[in-house]
Amino acid sequence: MTIAESTEISPSEAVGQEPGAPGAPDECTELLPQTRRALLHRLAVGQAEGRAPSMAGAVVRGGRAVWSGARGSVEGEVPHGDVQYRIGSLTKTFVAVLVLRLRDEGLLRLSDPVGAHLADTPVPDATIAQLLSHSAGLAAEPRGPWWERTAGELRPEPADLFDERPQRHPAGRRHHYSNVGYALLGALVERLRGGLPWGEVLRREVLEPLGMSRTTLRPERPYASGWAVHPWADALLPEPAADTGLMGPAGQLWSTLQDLCRWAAFLLRGDGRVLGAASVAELRTPAVPPESGAWDAGYGLGVQLLRREGRLLVGHHGSMPGFLAALWADVEEDVAAVVLTNCTSGPAAGAVATDLTGIVIAHEPRIPEPWRPLPGPLDPELLALTGPWYWGANPHALRLRAERGLELTPLSGAGRASRFRAEKDGTWTGLDGYYAGETLRVGRDRDGAVSHLDLGTFVFTREPYEPSAPVPGGVDPDGWRV
Repeated sequence: MTIAESTEISPSEAVGQEPGAPGAPDECTELLPQTRRALLHRLAVGQAEGRAPSMAGAVVRGGRAVWSGARGSVEGEVPHGDVQYRIGSLTKTFVAVLVLRLRDEGLLRLSDPVGAHLADTPVPDATIAQLLSHSAGLAAEPRGPWWERTAGELRPEPADLFDERPQRHPAGRRHHYSNVGYALLGALVERLRGGLPWGEVLRREVLEPLGMSRTTLRPERPYASGWAVHPWADALLPEPAADTGLMGPAGQLWSTLQDLCRWAAFLLRGDGRVLGAASVAELRTPAVPPESGAWDAGYGLGVQLLRREGRLLVGHHGSMPGFLAALWADVEEDVAAVVLTNCTSGPAAGAVATDLTGIVIAHEPRIPEPWRPLPGPLDPELLALTGPWYWGANPHALRLRAERGLELTPLSGAGRASRFRAEKDGTWTGLDGYYAGETLRVGRDRDGAVSHLDLGTFVFTREPYEPSAPVPGGVDPDGWRV
């Protein structure tokens, strides 16, 4: 990969899809020359201003890598897409996927206290979900020495990671980033996989199915050496690359641009061989969703969240001595960017990655999928539910979507919109917004005809305050007045 060269990963390699399958990229994935120039310029500025020995970046769109570039050198050469860099806390996204796989297999619940699965932990009541979302109140770091620069053999058991005060805050009350919490999650994976090391579980269950053969616990050539850059002189100091042992699940992994493009595509779309789209979307959901839109940073289950210029980005930063990494993805625009650099501090890897996604979106907005009719046959009874409904006097539209799904949209500019998934018992479950997780039921009169919709106790009728429907509190018998 030369500086301006493009490297591509086919959809089937990236996300386990067949070309032409639903959700596969269309023919318009190639970037225009001016877009590629802008991407290279941003990467070059990031490397020069950050004084990084090298910086490599890539963009994923439509499930495949569509651009990559690099500046600086590794071992005297411009780094190519197969050069390993240490990715630090991006490792946490991989560990979270392993935990969700265990959940989907029925081996644990996210609400389980970790003590139900791990003996002798000093925080037995912290739940698995709290560990994943950094809301268990645990200390940010293990007891000394500085773990990123220390051989992990110094702490042979998980309990050895904690000092006399393992929790700094009450569990579930606030977000407090904890590297040591992910050490516990790695031990949890090993316990529920019969003692198999978490790195081996990761290789078998995630990396091999996704074709990520260059993501490893220890560096494998070719790889970049890590450096510290003197703050007041253009001089370098080598950084150690310790095997962090029990702390490995917090930041041990090494990876490449090519592998992380596959990972970005997975975090956007899921892959049935590893984790389905619904569970991946759960990773990307704020662990404690804010009730208003006034937030610019958050955390899901192993995934960081950012709001930038009205866009929601998901991904993670990574930092280890000698390395910085970032992966940020815009789910709505189906664009992601990866940035890797071999420098302890200085380069704004996260800002460069978010800017790379923004450049693609600004220069080449996503072309929407073509409209297609629903696959038949069409259920007449289901079709009869569509159209206008009223919550009190507030008009809404109910539309039929794929797989018997429904979508409720307010027509007055005020109200609550939501999509609904069809269930086997004839009800629907809300997927987003205020009604997420709530049940939509069809109400019928004595003759079996549809009389109303019941949505979490809210009654929707075909006419505003329809007298024949079971409106809570009843309808005034004198009706509407003028």
